[in-house]
Amino acid sequence: MATTRTNEEFRISDPRTNERIRVPEVRLVGPNGEQVGVVRIEVAQRLAQDADLDLVEVAPNSKPPVVKIMDYGKFKYEAAQKAKEARRNQANTVLKEVRFRLKIEAHDYLTKLKRAEGFLQSGDKVKAMILFRGREQSRPEQGVRLLRKFAEDVAEFGTVESNPTIDGRNMVMVIAPHKNKSEVKTEQNAQRAANKEAARSARTGAPSDEPGAEPAEAEAGSAE
Repeated sequence: MATTRTNEEFRISDPRTNERIRVPEVRLVGPNGEQVGVVRIEVAQRLAQDADLDLVEVAPNSKPPVVKIMDYGKFKYEAAQKAKEARRNQANTVLKEVRFRLKIEAHDYLTKLKRAEGFLQSGDKVKAMILFRGREQSRPEQGVRLLRKFAEDVAEFGTVESNPTIDGRNMVMVIAPHKNKSEVKTEQNAQRAANKEAARSARTGAPSDEPGAEPAEAEAGSAE
């Protein structure tokens, strides 16, 4: 339904709508995305009113400006929901820290690697940090090689978000997970549901394609 609001109710970031669009001509896009073409602003506003929708300026810098007939209230609600979901995913992502020494033993490195993989699989970012001691600070290239090796070893679960940089006496690199927490949770829920269904089928027997049909006998020699 067409909206009528005072100028004070609009934020600067809001696009111009309806009677607030004050240009002689516009390039009109219909409610289903169809290209109507260049029309007088009065024509575009009348078409929006006839459809009981809003006329929204979507490309103000075009010549002429591009406007679209839409339900502006619904559009703003959906945009707000998407922004909320993006903020929620961002807020749920935790920055975990994994620390190395430049001369780390192989088994210690593998322990750190497994821990980082677990963090990434859970949807968290990993801050890999090398702690330099004494003269080690004069060999930053060795730290870069170690962090790059680490990035290659966890590439299945994450990708480099920020390259190795010096932070005081340390060198840090951030790895971002391939999947955020929301995606990980969705996959985990789906897997749990599949496991429950598999367990139920194992207890009751797989459903037959035909009502009343008896389960097929196991082939001779097959494992019970």
